[in-house]
Amino acid sequence: MDRRSFIQKTSVTTAGLVTAFSIPALAQSRKLKIGLIGCGWYGMVITTAALRTGRVEVLAVCDVDSEHLKSSADEIEKLQGVRPQEYKEYRDLLEKKGLEAVMIGTPPHWHALQFIAACEKGLDIYCEKPLAYDVEEGKAMVKAAEKAGNIVQIGFQRRQSKAFQKAKQMIGEGQLGNVFQIGARIHYNPSVPDTTVQAPPPSLDWETWCGPAPKLAYRPSIGHKSWRLEKQYGNGHLVDWGIHHIDIIRTIMGFDMPLSFDTTGSLNVLKDKITTPDTLNAALNFEGCPVLWQHRLWGTGDFDPRYNNGIFFYGEKATLFASDDKLVLMPAGKNATQEEINLPSPEMQDNHVANFVEAALAKNKSLIACTPGDAFRSTATVQLAMISYDTGSKVRWNAAKQTVHGNEAAAKLLARPYREKYRRPSA
Repeated sequence: MDRRSFIQKTSVTTAGLVTAFSIPALAQSRKLKIGLIGCGWYGMVITTAALRTGRVEVLAVCDVDSEHLKSSADEIEKLQGVRPQEYKEYRDLLEKKGLEAVMIGTPPHWHALQFIAACEKGLDIYCEKPLAYDVEEGKAMVKAAEKAGNIVQIGFQRRQSKAFQKAKQMIGEGQLGNVFQIGARIHYNPSVPDTTVQAPPPSLDWETWCGPAPKLAYRPSIGHKSWRLEKQYGNGHLVDWGIHHIDIIRTIMGFDMPLSFDTTGSLNVLKDKITTPDTLNAALNFEGCPVLWQHRLWGTGDFDPRYNNGIFFYGEKATLFASDDKLVLMPAGKNATQEEINLPSPEMQDNHVANFVEAALAKNKSLIACTPGDAFRSTATVQLAMISYDTGSKVRWNAAKQTVHGNEAAAKLLARPYREKYRRPSA
C-alpha cells in the first residue's frame, strides 16, 4: 500500500486511536447510571474499569448464574457503597428506572438480542467484542444503533495502545515506505478444562445461557470462560483473539473490508478437546495489501517466542513488528540495526471504558473510539474468514451489497438459525 493511499484512507480513522485522557474534562459532575448484563470474568473487568472513572453508578446487574450474580453484586457494593439490584433476565434489567446505559459482557451468541433490546430502550451501550456471532446479526445491530441514535462503544481496547498509535504514526510518516504485506499471529497453548459431559453447576441455568445458540450437552470446556474455542459459542481463536489484531490493522491502515478470503487449517493436536481449528492460515485480501493470519495452538509457536503475539508490517524500507506494548523496527539493508521501542499501555482497557463513559455523559458520538459500524467491519472480516474455512472455498465479499457473492454455501452461513423460542433480528 503506497503512502499517499495510506494517508487518504487513514485520515478518516485517526479518531479510532485515541486515549481517554485526550478528551476534555466535562463540566458536569453527575454520574452515569449503568447496568451490567453478564457478570462473569470480563463483564466485571469492564464494569470495575467504569467504576474507576469515578463517573458511574451501577444500578443493576444481570446473570443466569446465581453465583456470578451474587459475587458481582457483592464486589460492586464494596466498590461503590451501594448494592446494585440483581436480575436473572436482561429484559427485566432494561426496565430499571433511572438506567441510562448498559455494559454487555455476555458471550457473543447473546450480543445481538441484548444489544438491540437496549437500543430499543434508548440506552447507551458498551458491548464486548466481537460485535455479533454472525454477519447478519451484526448488520441488524448496526441498523438498531443508527435508529436509536445512542452512544455505543465496542470493546476493541487495543485502539488505546500507545505502541499501535506509534506504529500508525511511523507508517504515516513513511518510515516503512510502501507496505505491501501484513502478517498477524497469536500462537499459544490453551489450557482446556474438563471435556466430560456432566450436569451444569446448580447455580447455572444452562438452557438460558445457551439462548438462541444450539444447546450442547454441558461440560466445563465449553462453559464459563472456556466457550471461545467452541464453534457454536465462540467460533475459535481468530474470532476471539485474532480479531483484536485484525481490528487494529484496519484502524492503522484505514482498511475497509477484504475483497476476498481464503482460509485453510486443521484440528489435530486438540481434536478431542475443542471444535475449532488449532492450526489456521487465513489470507484476508484487502485492497492493495493482503493480510496473512496464522495461529498454532500447540508446539512452540514462533522460533523466537517474542514474536508469538503481534503484527508484522512489511514495507519496502523496513519491517515493523507491533504488539500491545512494544515495537521492533528492522530497516532494509545488509548492515541495518534493529531498534526496539517499549511503549507499555497497561491502562488500555480502562481508557477504552473511560472513553465510553465520557462520551455517554457528554452525549457526543464523536468521542467514541470504536463505533458499531466500524466494529461490524472488523467482526465480519474474521467471520468471513471462518466461513471460508468451514466451506473449504474462496469467499468474495460485495461491500456495496454487504453480502457474499458467487458462493451459495458461504452465503448460507451468514446467518445461523435461532433455537426454539428465540427470533432472529432483521437487518
